[in-house]
Amino acid sequence: MKILTPEQDDILQRERAFLNDLRVKLADMKAASEDLDTLGHSIRQLDDLFLLVIVGEFNSGKSAFINALLGQKLLKEGVTPTTAQINILRFGDRSEQNLVEQNHQVVFLPIDLLLEISIVDTPGTNAVIREHEELTTHFVPRADLVLFITSADRPFTESERNFLERIRNWGKKVILVLNKVDLFQDEDELNQVVTFLKENALALLGITPEIFPVSARMALRAKSGEPQLWEGSRFGALETYIQSSLDQASQVKLKFSNPLGVGIHLVDKYYAENEAQRQLLEEDRSMLQNVETQQTVYKEDMQKNFAFRMADIENIFFEMEKRGDDFFEDIFRLARVLDLLNRDRIQQQFETQVVSDVPQRVDRKVNELIDWLVDSDLRQWKSVNDYLADRQREYKDRIIGKGASDRFTYDRNRLLDALGREANRVVDTYDKRVESSEMADSAKNAVAASVAVEVGAVGLGALITALATTMAADVTGVIAASVIAALGLFIIPARRRQAKNELHDKLAKLRTDLIQSLRAEFEKEIERSLLRMSEAISPYTRFVRAETSRSDQVQQELKNARLELENLRSIIANWQ
Repeated sequence: MKILTPEQDDILQRERAFLNDLRVKLADMKAASEDLDTLGHSIRQLDDLFLLVIVGEFNSGKSAFINALLGQKLLKEGVTPTTAQINILRFGDRSEQNLVEQNHQVVFLPIDLLLEISIVDTPGTNAVIREHEELTTHFVPRADLVLFITSADRPFTESERNFLERIRNWGKKVILVLNKVDLFQDEDELNQVVTFLKENALALLGITPEIFPVSARMALRAKSGEPQLWEGSRFGALETYIQSSLDQASQVKLKFSNPLGVGIHLVDKYYAENEAQRQLLEEDRSMLQNVETQQTVYKEDMQKNFAFRMADIENIFFEMEKRGDDFFEDIFRLARVLDLLNRDRIQQQFETQVVSDVPQRVDRKVNELIDWLVDSDLRQWKSVNDYLADRQREYKDRIIGKGASDRFTYDRNRLLDALGREANRVVDTYDKRVESSEMADSAKNAVAASVAVEVGAVGLGALITALATTMAADVTGVIAASVIAALGLFIIPARRRQAKNELHDKLAKLRTDLIQSLRAEFEKEIERSLLRMSEAISPYTRFVRAETSRSDQVQQELKNARLELENLRSIIANWQ
């Protein structure tokens, strides 16, 4: 590179240091290796000669154009793809070739033009030979200036548009060369095609690039002994632009701007990728919040339904209490004194008329309650499982990039899979009979413990029967104790009140103990289900939280990098 001013040298050092730091940051972000290589090549290019890259479809006349520019037929020309590799043309005291790497060689030529610039001949960019296009695509980011060759017989094809758009994304300065203009019949045809190129280039690039219509073959013939063809070749204007317009200041500007454009392209690429990740994370946060909301609503609905079901069980005891009041009203009468003397008969009547089918009805209600709870729990797990499965199907194949996104997508899908498998496992292994039995045993044992009764393996209904029988014995004991006082008529109402109160107290305790025990078991089961769901989701919740924090940091770093790149580019653009 030519000797720089102190200001330019300072900017060069600042730019090189920043771009190296950016490369390290992109590596930390797990950027694709090819992108890191591209940026590395652009940084190294700062210390190289000005790089003029020639691109275009095969048969557009790239090789003929370079031969005309150099004034000698040095490169092979043809109607089929002839350039199968990248050729960098540099100045040398003698002609020789040096293979740098596969599909990339340096050709040294003793031509004065190459003292100031290096020219790159690339394979065709069309889709006929994909490997050629790949070579061209990966080399363009190194260019300081791109000469895009299009042919007069098929200007601005669809593949050329696509390729030119990729060049634009790298922030390159592009010059359009319309080759083979000797095919036109007159100036009107030429002007129509040039206008067509300007309009399409403006729409595609956002600016109107320099457009040079030339005939490369006529120019080479003119330089090879047919000078009368020079004016018709229109090559002079392009040579003047290259040799004069690209003076030292222009070359330095383009040379310094090139890696900045590459940096901006990569920053924008990974910023967009990070934004796509952030959108996914936002949707995941919404999903997790939705699951949490569903769980909260589920718990509230279950508590409301439980209260209604408990009311049905309480009504059974209230009905028993009313029958007990009626029973005592009937039995505690002077006319029934002889009946009061038969304790066994009174107890049997009490069990038949008052206790009746209470144990069986309570048993049925409790079993219905347990079945309802188990079924609701299972339905909730199925609902969550289906929700997760739908989300996996929706986003499983979403591709948001490579490099860092590969890790993000892999980790995210892995955790979603694990979460889905856990929900599936719970659903598949949910044994309703076992769950119901365990819950019934818990309720029975809790009631037994609250009234200090040893029940062993008997069911809840049997427990209530035992309690009711004890209650009957206690109540008839009150009655039997009243017999002696039966002759005193005023004693009977008092004993009746005592029996009623004792029955009310015992039933209230039984009812309260049962309801409290069932409610405790219900709450325990609901919390167990919610905790199991929370534990299943927690790895993914942590992942979303950690990735969101990391994404915020990456976004800020990329914003700062974009700002510095634009600042450097503005400084360089304003050089006089």
